[in-house]
Amino acid sequence: MNAFFQRIVRIEWGHCDPAGIVHAPRYFDIFGESTMLLFEQAGLPKKRDMLATMAFAGFPMVDVSARFFVPTAYGDDVLVEADSPVFGNSSFTVTHRLSLNGRLCVDCVEKRVWTAPDASRPGGLRAERVPDSVRALFT
Repeated sequence: MNAFFQRIVRIEWGHCDPAGIVHAPRYFDIFGESTMLLFEQAGLPKKRDMLATMAFAGFPMVDVSARFFVPTAYGDDVLVEADSPVFGNSSFTVTHRLSLNGRLCVDCVEKRVWTAPDASRPGGLRAERVPDSVRALFT
């Protein structure tokens, strides 16, 4: 499958457990940032600007699964790839892959929901249909 988005990430000491290999939850941080960068690459502004200028409150993760094949360690430069989102109504799914020297290390599928502020509850969110203008960025 051809990735819509790619970036190189250097594994930092803070990603690692005391043995120097990546602590599994840190992969979700890497993939989460890649999701945001995927949307920026497609043409949306930075998240802080989206929050300030759009009826948008973020896209929290509602489901995630990952498979771990090969560990990565401090100092590794890994390739992180993300496919174009698959849109539902208010949700979308992004598939990620992380590899080292051509070997698949981790794959991950995230399901997220597009949200807007809910004025009926202080600090509340409500699911919204992913705007057609956003969907069009990935066709």
